[in-house]
Amino acid sequence: MSAALPTVPVLHSEWIKIRSLRGTFGALIALFAATVGIQVLTAAAIGTAEAGSMGDDPLLAAFYGTVFGQIAAFSFGASAVASEFHNGALRTSLAAVPNRTRLYLSKIAMVGGLAFLVGQATGFVTFVAGQAFMGQYALGLGDPGSLRAIFGSGVYLMLMALLAAGLTAVVRNTSVVLCLLIPLVLVIPFVIGAAVEGVAEYLPDRAGQMVMRAESEGVLGPWSGLGVLALWAAVALVGGWLAVRRRDA
Repeated sequence: MSAALPTVPVLHSEWIKIRSLRGTFGALIALFAATVGIQVLTAAAIGTAEAGSMGDDPLLAAFYGTVFGQIAAFSFGASAVASEFHNGALRTSLAAVPNRTRLYLSKIAMVGGLAFLVGQATGFVTFVAGQAFMGQYALGLGDPGSLRAIFGSGVYLMLMALLAAGLTAVVRNTSVVLCLLIPLVLVIPFVIGAAVEGVAEYLPDRAGQMVMRAESEGVLGPWSGLGVLALWAAVALVGGWLAVRRRDA
């Protein structure tokens, strides 16, 4: 496996691919813009109405925009990988990097690294900018859980991007991945939560968002919840690796 690890030239080539694809790079920008923009607009509109106007958990409410930013994270992770399956691009990539594992790990490392950096910037700006409109209900960086939630929100967005990237390597289609993941995080948790108590806690969004909560709900805590999301992403990434290794270009 060590012989298949990413190298600087391959990582650089993956950065060039992402930077040159307007849709992929645009999704990365949208991750930041959507999360911060929706958070600021929501806080400005209703944040000072009354205590709890943005939700029962004020810390989780400080990252409300993440609900929308995660859709952009899905789009970024999916489109970055799906680009290899258009017009024979994978054959060209394999001609330059014959080792499929190295090619796959390099792409995943670049997707994860960029999503992490943008996610951390997004988490910090979302918190600070949103709380500027909360008036007497504003949280500060020194309040319990704030720094943990800022860091965790960035990791959350990164893991969502990686979950989409892994699934895309399996199905080779961005639209299919988005049709699977968007209902998974926006619809299914509420359906399952109403029907089977406790099961929804282990779905990727519910589990991952525990790191942004002031107080834990149910079995999972902040870091164990993020760990459950990491397991979802890891399963998808392993599935993607197996698909890339075994299927024809």
